[in-house]
Amino acid sequence: MRSSKSAGRQRQAITRMKRLLTILLLFHGWLAVAQADSVGLKESMARLDKAFVGKDAGELQTLLHKNISFAHSNGWVQHKKDVLNDLNSGKLSYKKIENLKVLILSIDDKKATVQTTTQAEGVMSEKPFQISLSVLQVWVKTKKNGWQLYARQGAKQ
Repeated sequence: MRSSKSAGRQRQAITRMKRLLTILLLFHGWLAVAQADSVGLKESMARLDKAFVGKDAGELQTLLHKNISFAHSNGWVQHKKDVLNDLNSGKLSYKKIENLKVLILSIDDKKATVQTTTQAEGVMSEKPFQISLSVLQVWVKTKKNGWQLYARQGAKQ
């Protein structure tokens, strides 16, 4: 009798170990996907900042979602056409954008929410500015263009 009880306990222990291993492998796979998405997201964020500083309208066309809501810390809200027009006209130009802190609040295969602490320098309506911001961004992942900025809200620090 003892040997059959012992064999039963061994089978239960093996079953538990298999379940635990399966859960760990699934979690590891999910974590790897999330990490890959966060790397691509951070690359898109860097490309966006570089495009603003470099006045690269083509890159901004790719990185800004067609329905973007781009809200500045002064309450000024722009849509994609407005952002591109102001870039081309020189109404708003950035000399420097530096993200001191980037926190990905949530991310999956379709969307991400990011909070940054950002310092920016530039010129708006021929007046130079320097500003420290807390910025909330919502990014969506599209089949055609990858990560695109869908919404942005800046607040002065």
